[in-house]
Amino acid sequence: MPIDWVGLAGVVMGTLIILIPVAGLTARFALKPIVETLGMARQSPQTEERLSSLESRLALLENQLDGTEAELRRLSDESDFRRELAREPGSGSAGAS
Repeated sequence: MPIDWVGLAGVVMGTLIILIPVAGLTARFALKPIVETLGMARQSPQTEERLSSLESRLALLENQLDGTEAELRRLSDESDFRRELAREPGSGSAGAS
């Protein structure tokens, strides 16, 4: 039984015409998550730098907030002190009646 090489080559070529695009699409969808993960891993040093920058900015904002709260407490205490001074019986308004 002799092998018909021309027919065999035609069948192989016809099958490859269908299988190559199918294999390409399969590889694209299967490898896409891996490639994206590798890409993100390469960008992680930049992400760490951004995280460090954001942490320092947050610490600065916390310090500013603490300073603002302290200033508000000081102003509130000063206002209360002035109010108490104005209420004392020895002040000019109570003795004038």
